Amino acid sequence: MKTFLYGASGHAKVIAEILEDNNIIIGGLFDDNESIKNLLGYNCYGKFDINILKNNKLIISIGDNKIRKKIAEKYLDLNYDIAIDKNAKISKRATINKGTVIMKGVSVNSSTTIGKHCILNTNASIDHDCKIEDFVHLSPNVALAGNVKVGEGTHIGIGASVIPNITIGKWCTIGAGTVIIKDVPNYSTVVGNPGKIIKTGNKHEK
Repeated sequence: MKTFLYGASGHAKVIAEILEDNNIIIGGLFDDNESIKNLLGYNCYGKFDINILKNNKLIISIGDNKIRKKIAEKYLDLNYDIAIDKNAKISKRATINKGTVIMKGVSVNSSTTIGKHCILNTNASIDHDCKIEDFVHLSPNVALAGNVKVGEGTHIGIGASVIPNITIGKWCTIGAGTVIIKDVPNYSTVVGNPGKIIKTGNKHEK
């Protein structure tokens, strides 16, 4: 059994090295940019081809949450893998769902649930009883205290912090270094310390 990556950019490089460190065989990559022929010594096969993937596993190695969701919804029935860096600390009572990637130095504490196709980036810290929904991206050094809920598709920027018992809605953007001390409604953009909403909407742009 091999694992293929969909997306051949810098994000894919990090995931590929996680797979290598875990002795997982990488079958190659797919990317809509057919001019990319090779990444880190692995073949890039152009646009996604189920005949090349066959019954092997796949990770969508694209950082953009909306694009990741679009691909995952197009190919619902594939065998999606999980990539967890050997230096991440994951509670035995945490749940990690398919397609999610967890980078170096990440901490996930007890009774936390991580959804499908999420990105927990370098040194992110997720405390007990958090719920991270599908297609969320927690950037490097994000810190979530206990019992925080993060809605589908939300992107939390580098170094942002969230106090306990906060709910952040779906498809929000939390700026780098922002400190969240109040609940955040769906489709909001929040920046600053303390965090202030600078933009809201009715739905994310597709």
